[in-house]
Amino acid sequence: MKKRRVRSGIVRTIVLALALALCITPAVPVFAADSQSDTASRQAVQKAWFKKANKYRSSTKYLILVPRKQHKVLIFKGKKGSWKLKKEYRCTTGKKSTPTPKGVYTVKAKGKYFNTGRNGRCWYYTQFRGNYLFHSVIYKRAKKPRRILDGRLGISASHGCVRLTLKEAKWIYKKIPRGTKVVIY
Repeated sequence: MKKRRVRSGIVRTIVLALALALCITPAVPVFAADSQSDTASRQAVQKAWFKKANKYRSSTKYLILVPRKQHKVLIFKGKKGSWKLKKEYRCTTGKKSTPTPKGVYTVKAKGKYFNTGRNGRCWYYTQFRGNYLFHSVIYKRAKKPRRILDGRLGISASHGCVRLTLKEAKWIYKKIPRGTKVVIY
């Protein structure tokens, strides 16, 4: 019995040491050149966002861009020609069979929640075209959002709506006024 305890103790120690070794990451990026090219690439992408945004006028002090392939919601504040990026959110857009529609729209109706499927609920929706909305990821139907049923972001998976985290959907619901221009491309 004593040998078995010693062996299991040694095995536990080895497993713990391996787990710790695998979790340690270097303080300096291993591929510094890749980090620099990623930064340059990100700057080029942001420059393109600003170029796109500055072509548009909105009847409010906000403008929303949704570059679908990048799975982003970009919220600008300002006016035509001098927009400033205020928020950048990761989102889920429509899947191939039910894409988020390209076009220029305006924010219309808003609501606290709507039910979806048999037991899902999406919170803090903001309409931009017909049944197309910004809203939270899908939660289990309840009085308050507690349990996420589908929390995937950064992919094409919706029926055409733009899904966000609860906090982000609520921010849009509360802060973005009706009439704000929405550009989806």
